[in-house]
Amino acid sequence: MKVHPTAIIHPKAEIAESAVVGPYAVIGEGVELDEDSEVMAHAVLAGPTKIGKGNRFFPFASIGQPPQDMKYQGEPTRLEIGDGNTFRESVTVHRGTAQAVGVTRIGNFNLLMAYVHIAHDCQLGNHIVMANGASLAGHVEIGDHAIIGAFCGIHQFTRIGAHSFLGAYTVVNKDILPFMKTTTERPMTVLGPNRIGLERDGISQDAIEELEVAFRLLCRSKLNTTQALEAIEQRGFSSEHVKTLVEFIRRSERGVAK
Repeated sequence: MKVHPTAIIHPKAEIAESAVVGPYAVIGEGVELDEDSEVMAHAVLAGPTKIGKGNRFFPFASIGQPPQDMKYQGEPTRLEIGDGNTFRESVTVHRGTAQAVGVTRIGNFNLLMAYVHIAHDCQLGNHIVMANGASLAGHVEIGDHAIIGAFCGIHQFTRIGAHSFLGAYTVVNKDILPFMKTTTERPMTVLGPNRIGLERDGISQDAIEELEVAFRLLCRSKLNTTQALEAIEQRGFSSEHVKTLVEFIRRSERGVAK
């Protein structure tokens, strides 16, 4: 293990032999750090936190601290992090709360840029990008391959759909449709399928075109949401992505931004 002599590691922390710990880093009790991970200067990891392989924590990141929730009374909750994630400077990620699922989860290969905040009980998938200063309140869910623009504020209990793109400075208080671009206008406005992101992720042109038709029925027709969903289902689209979009809307408890 490559540990700088100024680093502080609790005796009950579990650190893999291939991990690297930089100057003045602090790793607390209950932290499990797997192979090939790096904790840079002045980063702080608190537990109980389980961290997978190949993660990088940049200076002043603060990971696994107790939740900022007035109901929290020191109950044993945790944070789980997958493989290959990058936590840039001053990122903060908090553990779960006993009143909810008790665990905050971050999947694999996500990029959290400087000053991103992940609050208690959030559930993040894989290959997500959160730009500088984006913040999640508690209990937020983000699907795979979503991109969150800089300084977005995400209300608690909202869901950000997979492969969606959220423009910078957007204040989100409703669920964000998967596969779509949503902008900063007031109210929030869905601009259409996230074509560039979908193409990068290998989604076919036929599937993108079907998403375009579904988008127009949802957001540019005079149909209400229920009528639009019925119209989409009557079209008999072959794309699984359209079915995912419809299911996402039907499961929404807060309503979706249109």
